[in-house]
Amino acid sequence: MNNSYLIPANSKKSQLILGFFKPVDLIILVVGCVWSLVMLLLIPEATLLVIVLILLPALISAFLVMPVPHYHNILQLITNVVNFYTGRRQYYWKGWSIYERFNTNSK
Repeated sequence: MNNSYLIPANSKKSQLILGFFKPVDLIILVVGCVWSLVMLLLIPEATLLVIVLILLPALISAFLVMPVPHYHNILQLITNVVNFYTGRRQYYWKGWSIYERFNTNSK
């Protein structure tokens, strides 16, 4: 008899806060909401456009940490793009064309 252990499909979800958030996600969400709340308290008279602009940090931070299917989120995509374009990380292409590029045998 095979004594193997099956890992449940939701094992990663149990490591997250409330099943959705990493600690950095909650920090981003709290900072965005607190920033919007402070701005709402500091600006006494505001039109509808100003209120929307004040709520924009909370909306953007909520959009960044919003869980999307397959355990990816928008924040990780933005982090990868920023790391690539600022030169902090270099990605190497290892697709099908790498063999054509380094092929020394010409036909």
